[in-house]
Amino acid sequence: MTTAKPNIVLIMTDQQRADFFASEGFPVNTMPFVEALGQTGTRFKRAYTPMPTCTPARSSMLTGRFPKASRVKQNWSPAESVTFSKDMPGMFRSAGYTFNIAGKNHSYLDADAFDFHGGPYSHTNGPADRADASEKAFDQWLFDLDHAVAGAPTPFPLENQLCHRIVSDAITCVDANGDKPFFLWLSLPEPHNPYQAPEPYYSMFSPDQMPDRVGSPQSSAARGGHWQWLQRLFEDKRPGYDADWRKYRAVYAGMLRMIDDQVERFVDHLKAVGQFDNTILIFLSDHGDYAGDHGLQRKGAGLPECLVRVPLIIAGPGVIRRGNETDFVSLVDIFPTLCEAVGQEIPFGVQGRSLWPMLTGGSYPEAEFASIYAELGIGSLPYDAHERPALHFPYEGPVIDELNSVTQSGNLKMVRKGKWKLLFDVTGAGALYDLDADPGELDNLYHQAGHATVRTDMLQTLLVWCIRTEDSLPKAKYLPKVADHGWYSQPSTP
Repeated sequence: MTTAKPNIVLIMTDQQRADFFASEGFPVNTMPFVEALGQTGTRFKRAYTPMPTCTPARSSMLTGRFPKASRVKQNWSPAESVTFSKDMPGMFRSAGYTFNIAGKNHSYLDADAFDFHGGPYSHTNGPADRADASEKAFDQWLFDLDHAVAGAPTPFPLENQLCHRIVSDAITCVDANGDKPFFLWLSLPEPHNPYQAPEPYYSMFSPDQMPDRVGSPQSSAARGGHWQWLQRLFEDKRPGYDADWRKYRAVYAGMLRMIDDQVERFVDHLKAVGQFDNTILIFLSDHGDYAGDHGLQRKGAGLPECLVRVPLIIAGPGVIRRGNETDFVSLVDIFPTLCEAVGQEIPFGVQGRSLWPMLTGGSYPEAEFASIYAELGIGSLPYDAHERPALHFPYEGPVIDELNSVTQSGNLKMVRKGKWKLLFDVTGAGALYDLDADPGELDNLYHQAGHATVRTDMLQTLLVWCIRTEDSLPKAKYLPKVADHGWYSQPSTP
């Protein structure tokens, strides 16, 4: 049975890089089903997270506001800080939808915000009150792995994996929803650490098949600052951690294939119950993973492409088939896009730009999507590489939290435009990279005289973004001039 309004299923992975796809040149086929799904709709090759941290990225997606405006700039206490006029749950309920989640939340929303709440899930456990003995044993094994790279295949069946249990919850949600149109956030904790998978996924890809990386522990140490501090933290806590970086990549790739099979399982169910043809599917991730690049694991320091560029595929009724290679888009754009997809007004205070005209074959201004912005940091001064402030975890012992007072200190801004990338921080330090010539961001051109014109243009572009993303809330007596579709540029008239 189908409904008059399209259902929306937003499939989010956690910490998935955009370049670990065969279509991106990766040497093994990690996600054949998701790749095929992308060929039925629009796939964005220049999609970016507003901040490469779970809760800020998710909160920006749900509110359509960059972290400095949503006020969610770290993983802690988001509900006490978030600001918006109307968010995604409010919008969908206004449109007559149920609002549901299956999987990891990790946002400012609590369980009461959802009509169906299949959780709670984290990276090391599912809901204890619904777990059988085998699932509880798996969850304990996962917790004991301590976010490391497993040295052997996971000794539990696929059915115990969090992604499998979450997809089962998502299927239950679809079946229980009845005739009402639904929004479902299908949120998978993988391929985030701990890095593990059962067979056949653990051994599906050989370390020898993994491509060379960019950077090394030595290049991170040479950068200084947060990069050096994080590299030392890993080495002090887990000496020799970097030796098996190819194995780390291979397990990560196997986890992607495991996710791919579960996405296919869910889509097959939509087809079986007659909901597929009336469902818009969005596949994306909240941020990326070093996956060995720069001699690092997970995330934490800086705004490199491996952390800020994310996969984004949108397919379903009304969405044209198109590979979008040039337009810069953001997770912040998802909320206003969905507003227009279901016929709702974009709420005041939303900073994202609707992609709906672009997705449906309408005209749109190329200038609007010629650049994109991202940020990192909780503000104030950045700690330097030699400081050891009190952290929320001890320096002693093997436990690592790469998101901490040091790596998240200060304020760093990024802008992408064409082949160029500019970074600028609160101390006035800048970096400029030519990503065509230097995809690993190892050669800083900022102070080279030959790049003064490009540097000035990129600084101006960053300044425009910084001004544009100033918070317009609260709305008071004056009447603001609101941009159609959230576009500050408009299509040129013939």
